Amino acid sequence: MKRSTPPALRHLEANLRSLDDAGLLRARSTPVDDVARTFCSNDYLGLASAGEGNAGAGASRLIVGERQEHLALEAAIAHWLDVPSALLFSSGYAANVGCISALVAGADLVVSDALNHASIIDGCRLARAQVEVVAHLDLAAVERALRRPRAGRAWVVTESYFSMDADEPDLARLRAVCDQTDAGLILDEAHALGVFGPGGRGLAAEAGIEPDVRVGTLGKAFGASGAFVAGCTALTDWLWNRARSFVFSTGMSPLVAEAALRATRRIETDDSLRGRLHENVRLLRDGLAVLGLRPLGRGPIVPIVIGDSGRALEAAAELRRGGVHVQAVRPPTVPEGGARLRITTTAHHTREDIEQALVIFARTLPWLTPSS
Repeated sequence: MKRSTPPALRHLEANLRSLDDAGLLRARSTPVDDVARTFCSNDYLGLASAGEGNAGAGASRLIVGERQEHLALEAAIAHWLDVPSALLFSSGYAANVGCISALVAGADLVVSDALNHASIIDGCRLARAQVEVVAHLDLAAVERALRRPRAGRAWVVTESYFSMDADEPDLARLRAVCDQTDAGLILDEAHALGVFGPGGRGLAAEAGIEPDVRVGTLGKAFGASGAFVAGCTALTDWLWNRARSFVFSTGMSPLVAEAALRATRRIETDDSLRGRLHENVRLLRDGLAVLGLRPLGRGPIVPIVIGDSGRALEAAAELRRGGVHVQAVRPPTVPEGGARLRITTTAHHTREDIEQALVIFARTLPWLTPSS
């Protein structure tokens, strides 16, 4: 396990010492077992602990919301990813917004991919730093931005597997550029964890690199909800103290944490679901190619760009009438003129499901071809 603080985050150790010296450091809470003697919960009607399980945490984890289920899940995630620590958030949006705004200072530079998720964009805005948006996957533009003079620290933030284009940056080269320019790498692996890499550990693991900050979500491959930030202990201690979307949010439901823990253990130890998923990906993508359709990227996200928003909506409606539910994605989620169908396949689909879907895609071909 990599226990040392990476260079891009070493300043957090001094920041934490400053908080401690000022008497402002919030230490990790101790889980409370005796709910009846707790007098600082927001569970006013006692419903969080009613029935057979603890449905709710009752308050922020800094107040009285800390539960053994949270600690067990965070420990399991950290072990799986081979990092010292992980911290749970209520959603992927909260994780990105809270993490970026807590880490990035006003004098810093953030280099952000043009197709990054809205949660990353909003996190950068809240940080009030200098943000340079670079063309999608343009590594040369990232390097140019990082080599210019700057007043503060530099950060690169990107997704590892883009949810609307099914493509990815060259993470090995990106890590090297960050190292050469003393920049921190914040990597959102929301759509890659559980799906790619050894043990489902994502595209960073597949590339053999370690980001300074890794964001993951539990509402996708894990089948639960919530999210986490993983990395060194100084990172998660700092976020415990300064990530507003964590500090001022009720802790994750202990029931959800238990479900996510079971999923984490299965993802780590059982490759069968991943194998089934990638076989289904092959069947779907090969079948679409036979129909003359050319979806973007690779993996379980299968985007077919149509162009015109009206045609994309009609294609989705025609597929729905045939029994296949696929959403049309339009601007501003995707660029102007880039309306598309975002098809996905899962390990839950059978070969028959995919074959029947391909028959319906074939019937809908007139609407699926890109507009001129």
